[in-house]
Amino acid sequence: MSASVEARLKLILLALLVVLQAGACAGACVEVDSDTEAVANRGFKLGCISCKRRGEVKATAAVTWLFKALNDDDFSHLYSYEDEHGSILDERFESRVQWRGNRHTLDLQDGSIYIANVTFNDTGTYMCVFSRVLVYDDYTFHTNTSKIINVRVVPTVMRGIASILSEVMMYVSIIGLQLWLVVEMIYCYRKISAAGEEALRESAAEYLAIASENKDNCAAVQVAE
Repeated sequence: MSASVEARLKLILLALLVVLQAGACAGACVEVDSDTEAVANRGFKLGCISCKRRGEVKATAAVTWLFKALNDDDFSHLYSYEDEHGSILDERFESRVQWRGNRHTLDLQDGSIYIANVTFNDTGTYMCVFSRVLVYDDYTFHTNTSKIINVRVVPTVMRGIASILSEVMMYVSIIGLQLWLVVEMIYCYRKISAAGEEALRESAAEYLAIASENKDNCAAVQVAE
């Protein structure tokens, strides 16, 4: 196999590993900022993710959401989730808040919530607080992490040109990478096939040459006898 073909194969394998690694990371914890623009009379997800720095450490966590409207001076408790149970604490959000974070675990890392039937009165500042207890062999460690989300409620969906273009470019890049991988794999397959056929032809020619030489040697021996 030529050096150029081998280099191309290595490049393809590297690209495939990157794609597979990206897929594997989908199940890992990644801290992503929440959306900040909600549409009136629709549902809206408030994202809040707080990843543990050491995944092997056992932990438990509780999540508290607070809300401060535009005309409010202080935050008020909106929602709490602990021991796999959620409670709505602000009557302004009664029957409108749903838990969208981790389920069936006490080790919470995703504390997102969903607000149904958003109104203009929901415009304001939201605070998400993770109260986490890290459990080590000899002791426990308490830590709090908070995130601020400023939400604006608009009457209709307003997507910026930059957002649309970035999404289009992302899909174009993914499709382009897949097409490139297919073309490179076909190219390398043909190169390997051609190299294999050439090796077979050389082996066959070498075999015929050896056979012819052996035949001549046998003929010479018979003449000598």
